[in-house]
Amino acid sequence: MRQIFLDTETTGLDAASGDRIVEIGCLEMVGRRLSGQQFHHYLNPERSSHPDALRVHGLTDEFLADKPRFAEVADALLKLIEGAEVIIHNATFDVGFLDAELARAGRPPVREVAAKVTDSLLMAREQYPGKANSLDALCRRLEVDNSGRTFHGALLDASLLAEVYIRMTRGQDSLVIDGADGNGSQLALQAVDFSAYGLALVEPTAEELAAHDALLLALDKECKGRAVWKPAPAAEPVAAAVA
Repeated sequence: MRQIFLDTETTGLDAASGDRIVEIGCLEMVGRRLSGQQFHHYLNPERSSHPDALRVHGLTDEFLADKPRFAEVADALLKLIEGAEVIIHNATFDVGFLDAELARAGRPPVREVAAKVTDSLLMAREQYPGKANSLDALCRRLEVDNSGRTFHGALLDASLLAEVYIRMTRGQDSLVIDGADGNGSQLALQAVDFSAYGLALVEPTAEELAAHDALLLALDKECKGRAVWKPAPAAEPVAAAVA
């Protein structure tokens, strides 16, 4: 399935009260590789940005005055996302704005066109419970270089999100990240028959078992009781046989 990484910048925080999109940026990925196709537009929102929003994206009324309206790019956007998985950080926010703009333009909402909408913020909260999971925080945690992010920009943020997503989902599909060598030939994994090897079994010491149980308890606490692996309950003493 094609994946579209999408981000928007807006005049404010509330699409229901009339805030509008001022920038939209998308990147296409096919087979976990960027295809080179992108969609990027600054938009005339026909209203001024809230001062707080302006401090975030830096797109002034003067800069946006000669830019297209959303309705002028709506069909191209829908063509891009049609049948694709659309990945957005905090999807509820962006999809709310996109659906409001699409409704104004007489077009269908995002979820009627895209095959799927994935919220990478919800993914991050599941993967890193109790941690900060903003895009900046994920870039720091996953060692994605975001040093050029002075202002929030839709295309830049979509690019950062794509790299963050790849690192968050590394290993989900395959232990082999890159399936081809530098000459374009496919790499093949050779099956190994482990039955030919005599594997030594080393029993853990009491101290190692205690340390392992302590680690599992700490993980369970961090996950708020949702850890899959937990310390095994202590074995009950076996009653002595009655003669």
